[in-house]
Amino acid sequence: MKPLIWIIDEEWPDYVLEKRVFDESFSDYELRFSSNDYAADLRAFGYRADAVLVQIGVNADASFLNKLEACKILSVYGSGYNNVDVAAAQAKGIPVAFVPGYCAEDIAEYVLAAVCTFQKSLTGYADSIRNGLWGAQAESILGHRIGAGTLLVAGFGRIGRTVAQKAGALGMQILAYDPFVREDTLGSVGARAVTLEEGLAQADFVSVHTTYSPGMKPLFAEAEFARMKETAVLINASRGGVVDQKALVAAVASGTLRGAALDVLESEPPMPGDPVLHTPGVLVTPHISYYSEESLAELQARAAQNVVAILTGRGRADLVPVC
Repeated sequence: MKPLIWIIDEEWPDYVLEKRVFDESFSDYELRFSSNDYAADLRAFGYRADAVLVQIGVNADASFLNKLEACKILSVYGSGYNNVDVAAAQAKGIPVAFVPGYCAEDIAEYVLAAVCTFQKSLTGYADSIRNGLWGAQAESILGHRIGAGTLLVAGFGRIGRTVAQKAGALGMQILAYDPFVREDTLGSVGARAVTLEEGLAQADFVSVHTTYSPGMKPLFAEAEFARMKETAVLINASRGGVVDQKALVAAVASGTLRGAALDVLESEPPMPGDPVLHTPGVLVTPHISYYSEESLAELQARAAQNVVAILTGRGRADLVPVC
C-alpha cells in the first residue's frame, strides 16, 4: 500500500525538493498539503497519514497527535521542536525528527555581521557627512579592530562551534560557556572554557546559542548584564526567552551595556510600541538569522530524508531523544 505523506506548511512556495527525495525512494506514494489551518484536513485525510511534516508554527499537541491513526514519523521543519508534545508523541509510538545544525553557517554569519555592525558600521555616517564632517571628525568613538575583541559563546553546540570557528578566523579570542562541552571540542576551534561569570566579565561580545524550553528562567537577566563590560554587546539568535528583554532594554538605555543585536524576542512579532524597538543601541531583526537559499534547501531536503529513513528503514533519521 502506498504511503500517505502529509505536509502542513504555509511558508514554502513549492515542494520540489521534498518531491525529489520522495521520488527517489518510493515507487508510488500520495502527497497531500495543508496550510496551518489544518483542522478540517486532519479529519478528512490527515488522520490516516503515514508521515507528517510540520512547520515549527504547527501546534502538534497531544490532541493533534492522538488523532493520527497510522503515523510512523513526525518530521519538523526546524532545528527546534518546542511546538511538539514529544512525550505524547512517544507515548503513542510516533518518533519525532528534526533538522539540527542546518543553519549553523547562516547564524554564524549573522553573529559576525552584528559584530561588524557595532565595530565597523558602514551605514552610520550619513548624518555626519551631511553636517560637513569628514575623516576622523566624522567618528565620535574610537573603536577597536575586530580581531582585538573577545567573544563569549554561550552554548557550544553545532551553531556555537561554527560561530567560534568563524570568529576565531578573524583573530578574535574565543571563550566558551557550556557545562557539557568537552575539552577536545574546545581545542578543535581554539576556544577556552570559562564559567558564565568569568566570560561575562571578559567579553566584548556575548553570542547566545543555548537551548530554551517554555517556563525556564532567563539565563541572561539584570545580574548578568551587571557583570558585563559597559562597552560589551549581547547578540541573541537562539530563543527570545533566554534573555530577560525588559532588563536588557533597561541595561542598554542606562549605559550598563553598549548595545544588543536581537534576532529573537520574547514575543514575536513584537507590538509596534514595544520598547525593544525604540531603544537606541538595540538592533532588532525579524528572526531571519537562519535564512538563506542554501539553508532552506537543506532544511526541506533533510526533513524529507527523515521521513524516508523511517518509512523505508534505510538511512538514518535525526530523531529527538526519547524522554
